Amino acid sequence: MTINRRKFLKNSALGTLSLAIPSLTLSQIDLGSATISTISDGTITLPGSLSFDTSMPSSELEVILKDFDLSKDELTRECNLTLYESGTKKVLFDAGAGVDFLSGMGNIVESLEAIDLSTDDITDVVFTHAHPDHIWGVLDDFDDLTFQNANYHMGRTEWEYWFDPETVNKVREDRIAMAVGAKRRLEALEGNINLFDNNDEITDGIKALLTPGHSPGHMSFEVGKSTQKALVIGDALNNHHVAFRKPEWTSAGLDQDPNLAADTRKKILEKIVLEQLKVVGFHLPNGGIGHVEKIGAGYNFVNS
Repeated sequence: MTINRRKFLKNSALGTLSLAIPSLTLSQIDLGSATISTISDGTITLPGSLSFDTSMPSSELEVILKDFDLSKDELTRECNLTLYESGTKKVLFDAGAGVDFLSGMGNIVESLEAIDLSTDDITDVVFTHAHPDHIWGVLDDFDDLTFQNANYHMGRTEWEYWFDPETVNKVREDRIAMAVGAKRRLEALEGNINLFDNNDEITDGIKALLTPGHSPGHMSFEVGKSTQKALVIGDALNNHHVAFRKPEWTSAGLDQDPNLAADTRKKILEKIVLEQLKVVGFHLPNGGIGHVEKIGAGYNFVNS
């Protein structure tokens, strides 16, 4: 195992404290010859104004908030990174938030260590999209790549959007830091990035599915080699309440193209139910693994 500067300083500072860190593997799917686990990068707390758009009918929203015991003022969500293990492959979906984003996040290194893995064990990092909580963790405290031995993969549309130097001039003001941060991290990956398109097989057992709207080139992934498959959805469904009960509602606070994101939610929910797929969501609760039930005109996420 390579000892980089981050590991040396962290181990020197913490000593035996690391022994007290509990396992942060939250949930798991057995796919026969492979497994899918979710590993916590922490939690993110956002103001309700970002999560609950003013266009949402207030009376119907109040019912949903009551059903799920949610506050309209702020919302705390889990950040679940997906680990796919098959043979010698250890594929991590997204890289977490790292140390430069919001407090409460950036725990992936410690979470891996808690299950006896190191960042050096990760063979591939596959990105759903380039928002801060999904990609900023690709660089450590010293701007070194966190996953030194990994191959990196990103959808071509997403890469081209964030790598474009004009993107920072096109986004709304509150997304400028997001655009600058994404560009800096993509530049660090430029020599080791595999770009892919919709329906491409990225590696054995992982197929890309374009699910745009939350970001321009957001990707989900069909994972598994047989009839036992799961869908890693990233932020295509970025909460377990409104996104499922009212997928047609738009959210300008969270989605870059709200109308396209709503269309994507409706299509992906239909696919999940029709094909009876297990679903793995970055911001879904209790580890983010479960299935979807159709209820009336909407849907319900059920942990499993």
